[in-house]
Amino acid sequence: MSEKSAKQFSINWRSRGNEKSDTQIFWLTMLRDVFEIERPERLIYFEQPVQIDGHTHFIDALIPSTRVLIEQKSLNVDLDKPSVQSDGKILTPFEQAKRYADELPYSQQPRYIVTCNFVEIRIYDLNWHENYKRYQNYYLYENLRKYVQFVGSRDETTGAFTPEIIKLERLSREYENLQFLVNPDFDKFKPDVKISKAAVSIVSDIYDAFDDKNQIDNDSLNKLCVRLVFCMYAEDAGLFDKNQLYDYLKNYDEEQRHNALANLFDALNRNETNKYNFPYVNGGLFADKIEVPKFNDRLNFILFSSATLEFDWSGINPTIFGALFEATLNPVTRRIGGMHYTSIENIHKVIDPLFMDDLHDEFKRIKRSRANKVQRLRDFQDKLASLKFLDPACGSGNFLTETYLSLRRLENDVIREINSGNTILENPVKVSINQFYGIEINSYAVAVAQTALWIAESQMLQETELIINRDLPFLPLKTSATIVKANALRINWRDVAPAVDYVIGNPPFVGYSFQTDTQKADLLAATGLKTKKIDYVVSWYYKAAQFIQNTNIRCAFVSTNSICQGEQVAVVWKPLLEKYNIHIDFAHRTFKWTSESD
Repeated sequence: MSEKSAKQFSINWRSRGNEKSDTQIFWLTMLRDVFEIERPERLIYFEQPVQIDGHTHFIDALIPSTRVLIEQKSLNVDLDKPSVQSDGKILTPFEQAKRYADELPYSQQPRYIVTCNFVEIRIYDLNWHENYKRYQNYYLYENLRKYVQFVGSRDETTGAFTPEIIKLERLSREYENLQFLVNPDFDKFKPDVKISKAAVSIVSDIYDAFDDKNQIDNDSLNKLCVRLVFCMYAEDAGLFDKNQLYDYLKNYDEEQRHNALANLFDALNRNETNKYNFPYVNGGLFADKIEVPKFNDRLNFILFSSATLEFDWSGINPTIFGALFEATLNPVTRRIGGMHYTSIENIHKVIDPLFMDDLHDEFKRIKRSRANKVQRLRDFQDKLASLKFLDPACGSGNFLTETYLSLRRLENDVIREINSGNTILENPVKVSINQFYGIEINSYAVAVAQTALWIAESQMLQETELIINRDLPFLPLKTSATIVKANALRINWRDVAPAVDYVIGNPPFVGYSFQTDTQKADLLAATGLKTKKIDYVVSWYYKAAQFIQNTNIRCAFVSTNSICQGEQVAVVWKPLLEKYNIHIDFAHRTFKWTSESD
């Protein structure tokens, strides 16, 4: 990939281009010459059929691995001008492409739509609408505030998408902005990550300030940080008044602020009117008495600095933030500087084929129905609310949180469809974090997982409010996921989750040579396999096989490809297939599992 090759490409295609005869060679040549893809025909597919209202249409180009759909037009065709389609509909090129995209199976739907007329390339990032709050302007937690302006946005008033436009004549200067065509991990802005990392920077500074003189035990310090995060989020999300925590603490001198904070935590746990004018929270978040150390100059500076006060906590992504937050509270990961999370895209490689694809397809069929449509929508919503999920190695809850967010987004689509018929919904939300169960050996992660799910619940409730145009109460907390601190390989999972539909997660890998004696004992206890050189993750496969035997429960885990290679194949899979009679519904080819935060 070079400026020179991009410049030559733009020269070669100057003043020419026909949709019928040149589309394929245009994109194949770009991928080969500009982005150095040796076999571009293995990456991009042309004239892919899609069914719309019983008629077959054809997508000009599709790049499945990077979730890109391309609608190509001939030279100088106006990309803003609607034209009559074969079925009589009048659509712009983007509307035509979006129509195709909406009809693809959920897991195959693109993130990017590209329209092109051989003169300019327009890029539409469809993730923008889903995450528009996080994609807006935000501040990074530094001494100086950094303002970031994004392009390719969506007008929330009109619903119109605004693309990023790359002129072919300027390709040599802007070709890097097209990396999303070939790199599935490319994200020009990564706002979810940046905002969440900025939030964690604040948490980390608060943690260090409280821990400055080792005046508080780890358990109290972790709970203190979790509570402060919830309060700061509550201020920006409208659950508390704006800057209510800071205004409250400023009423006390520095010597009394620790007592004031402890009193506030007690008040938030009481179902009664308090003199501080804070709402009752419930949920057990503030139930335990914890030690609150005296404030020092460093802590006062962090809590009352403009950077902290002006940071918008409501824009954090709980799926990502939870994992980063847990790393901050965990002394092991703090010591080695490890901040890891499983990317949202990779989580969907598990949950989409396991259940989300089918749910989206079912919803699509219901939307097209005419008879008893509202009742069928209500029944479908009840189905969503009945599903139960277990992650037996849940960590900070990123799989559970992203699954909850995905279910609630789908439920919001259902609510929107019901609401479009002017049907009044008294209690519109039925999907609950009560449907989620987790087992985790790390106490730091357990605390964060529960908080991340509460934040996710609050964010989705706000999206529902926009649909039905009325406020819905979030506090006091009425729901709670069941996150149990335990060694998942030494307990009966049914004691945690008596009835579930799906088991999901990313259990720890740990090759045999890196396992501790305790882990080797866990592995033997879970599998009964005395053979050496078995990955630790195999334990979860055996526990899951036992858990789902003679049930309709389905399971999907992330694993290293080593358990499907070499000597582990016969040792691990033969007993699983023969003893437990399991079968494999789907699997991914080996791919890079993105788990770093940068």
